[in-house]
Amino acid sequence: MTGEHMSLPSGVAVVIHSLSGGGAERTVARLASHWAGQGLDVTLITLDTADKDIYAVHERVRRVGLGLMSVSASRWQAVRNNASRVMLLRRAIRDSRAGSVVSLTEKMNVTTLLACARTPLNVVICERTDPRHHHISPFWSWLRRRTYPRCGGLVVQTEGVRTWARAMVRNRPVYVIPNAAWAEPAQQLAPRSPGGPHRIIGLGRLADHKGFDLLAEAFARVAPRHPDWNLEIHGEGDQRQLLEQFRAKHGLEERLALPGWNHNPQEALSRGSLFVLPSRYEGFPNALLEAMTVGLPCISFDCESGPREIVRHEVDGLLVPAQDVDAMAAAMDRLMSDPQLRDLLGKRAAEVLQRFSPDRFFGQWDAVLRAEPESHVEAVGHSS
Repeated sequence: MTGEHMSLPSGVAVVIHSLSGGGAERTVARLASHWAGQGLDVTLITLDTADKDIYAVHERVRRVGLGLMSVSASRWQAVRNNASRVMLLRRAIRDSRAGSVVSLTEKMNVTTLLACARTPLNVVICERTDPRHHHISPFWSWLRRRTYPRCGGLVVQTEGVRTWARAMVRNRPVYVIPNAAWAEPAQQLAPRSPGGPHRIIGLGRLADHKGFDLLAEAFARVAPRHPDWNLEIHGEGDQRQLLEQFRAKHGLEERLALPGWNHNPQEALSRGSLFVLPSRYEGFPNALLEAMTVGLPCISFDCESGPREIVRHEVDGLLVPAQDVDAMAAAMDRLMSDPQLRDLLGKRAAEVLQRFSPDRFFGQWDAVLRAEPESHVEAVGHSS
């Protein structure tokens, strides 16, 4: 059945843990706002409270914050808390009167599928990272294997994850939808200043898989050769202390900044001269897309999923072998030393706005919500 003979459902409930920061959370806010703008009755449900939101949604979106993000003190308390979350989420989805449910991130996917058990609801779930590398506890992994085959469809971000996904959901459809590149209204692609000081920008959660310890090590190796360059890592997380200790050990207090979360990443990126993504693994990195939309030359580790679908090596950025700090330092040294190459790569980087347009992204998601075949969603994704 083709898209022209099908229509979107009248109502949809969109579920995630919170809207307090992160790429998945921002994507949820955009999807909910898009569908509300299309005339759907949209309810956006989070386990967290709504007063912690940092992403705004369309005025027609009904916002429900359940306030269920407490930390469990023991395993048995965790079981009780999760049972309560399932029950209250089930009630919230029922009250939304939605015909379809969209859930993002693995634990929320499991919780949502349990909440929707023995209902006629079409539940579409979405993995936002590479599950081949992003390990969850044995308990949640077991639950995922048991619940995922109940979904109406599974959305992943790259072809590389599709094989894993097919084995996980068996005969259910698997859709590949990359993230979109978004042009902010005030965005300007101004030429980079040839003089210093120059800033290398890192952006993301300060977590082990984001690899900012590797970026700090690579910068420490090239910093003596480039005294007019500094490194800024924008984000927050449990690796902050590790990075602060590294900074002190290497005498980089004045050259390695850790300013915390920046709720306007375009502002930080627009001041940069170079962007580096040092992740050990990825889904489809929004931070890399955001950097390229403002015309920043980019370097990324060529981890198994994500960056290689975005960066065209030596055309609009550089890819270096995954977790190879020597190669990363060499690539940084190369671009830090060559303003002409930085300018050339940056000018081509902004082409991500056409390659991964929001219209294409929303078109793919609309097709999934209409429960169209995988092949049609892929056709939407590859149209020009």
